[in-house]
Amino acid sequence: MQKRWLTKPKPDSEIVSSLATALNVDNKLTSLLVQRGVTTFEEAKHFFRPEFGDLHNPFLMKDMDKAVARLEEAIAAGENILIYGDYDVDGTTAVAFFYTFLSTFYKNTDYYIPDRYKEGYGISFAGIDFAEANNFSLIIALDCGIRSVDKVKYANEKGIDFIICDHHLPGEETPAAAAVLDPKQADCNYPFKELSGCGIGFKLAQAYAQNNNIAFAELERYIDLVAVSIAADIVSITGENRVLTYYGLKKLNENPSNGLKSIIELNNLKRELTISDIVFIIAPRINAAGRIASGKQAVELLISSAKDNHGAMALGINQTNTERQVLDKDITEHALGMIAESKVLQKRKSTVLFHENWHKGVVGIVASRLIETYYKPTIILAVEDGYATGSARSVRDYNVYEAIEACSDLLEQFGGHKYAAGLKMKVENVDAFSERFEQVVAKTITEEMLTPCIEIDDELKLDTINEKFLRILKQFAPFGPGNMNPVFITKNLSCKGFPRVMKDKHLKLDVFDPENPTRILEAVAFNMVNHFESISRNLPFTICYTVEENNWNGKTSIQLNVKDIRF
Repeated sequence: MQKRWLTKPKPDSEIVSSLATALNVDNKLTSLLVQRGVTTFEEAKHFFRPEFGDLHNPFLMKDMDKAVARLEEAIAAGENILIYGDYDVDGTTAVAFFYTFLSTFYKNTDYYIPDRYKEGYGISFAGIDFAEANNFSLIIALDCGIRSVDKVKYANEKGIDFIICDHHLPGEETPAAAAVLDPKQADCNYPFKELSGCGIGFKLAQAYAQNNNIAFAELERYIDLVAVSIAADIVSITGENRVLTYYGLKKLNENPSNGLKSIIELNNLKRELTISDIVFIIAPRINAAGRIASGKQAVELLISSAKDNHGAMALGINQTNTERQVLDKDITEHALGMIAESKVLQKRKSTVLFHENWHKGVVGIVASRLIETYYKPTIILAVEDGYATGSARSVRDYNVYEAIEACSDLLEQFGGHKYAAGLKMKVENVDAFSERFEQVVAKTITEEMLTPCIEIDDELKLDTINEKFLRILKQFAPFGPGNMNPVFITKNLSCKGFPRVMKDKHLKLDVFDPENPTRILEAVAFNMVNHFESISRNLPFTICYTVEENNWNGKTSIQLNVKDIRF
């Protein structure tokens, strides 16, 4: 697939030079810092050495005083408290974090994860009925609830209070809860708006601890769960999230909580773990429980103690993930086959596919897989309770939520944000929806949006890339939205010898600049075997890539991870 290369604007050269002098590092590295809004020595210090002291006072968040007061009131009165969260990674880690924190000093507490297929996303009437039947008078909702006006009203009528801890966009009406914690509320002046659902739970725990002389170390014990939520929910790894992820990864590598440790050991992860390891190995296993079985399975593992058989729990999670992978692969192949057989689908600016035998738990993953092949807004639908229900995924800069909203008269329910959404409709409306959605997308999407984009930070010469450069570059981590792993471009390269083919689809090659042939670096180009012939003919080429540390057979070396090649 042809990709668009977009080079970031060069930052102010005087600021770059001044910072380079102050830090005594290469201009190329300080240029990266300035691109990220770091312009002074003090800002660089906070960037490279985050501290818990950089976290904001939790009481700056709207309703935090009310939330803490209601929680203190419940504990003083011996009320039963229910910790309620969504079934995805953010929701289950949030529940595990807050339940474990609270239960260390208060025993009248339990947790609840809604059934994905019987109750759907977020707060459910069934969950409130469970609370009433079991004498819970306070529900702390994590990673959900900001739009649950009717559910909170239903709970209030039963004498059950809610503290809502959410990070999604509010609707026009705010639920009548005892407290609503969501920095995205228009009248909330909290300085950082991009916390995960688990991150909001962390701020509530921080505020309670602050008010009740509980040592901050009690929160640090579970900080790896917060890091997993941030990575999995793809929120910005800047500001407070950078601090929480920095220390969460540190704990994950040095002394992970039992449940996460068992996932790490079961998958033989012996290297230093990064955000990528969370996103591609740890998170999918936690997520698989909610997609295929029950999110409670994930929480049970994440709250397990040393005396619990968390190894067996992790094995169960792994097996569920294997089942998820099979479903994902089969449905993706089926969906790709449907597109390949239809010229109409191939010509469209969007993809909407429906099949009554597909598993709803993996439709979002399948939508993302299809975008890797056909880069366009994609919706995958399956049958649930007689309705066509599914997930939407979008491409860079295109607001799929607004496109779905333009078709709302054909829907029973929908929700989400710019790049991902969920929706539900009558089966008989699928064809009409597909046509309308295509009309909306065709009118509002540009050709640029339909071409995948690689953002390039800077141009480098190979001799710039040495051990010191990589050592400092590694300190830019943790990488993620708002602080992506820098992508560089190097022009007019050659390959020493011939490229090697790996697993019939990847290339490994030794690259050098003919102007400086002594500096040779190893590069790996995944899924680029199609370039083998051109490289073998010794045609000069340009690559864009990230710089990584490669550990193999006890040896460490610099490796370029190639994102694209041009001749």
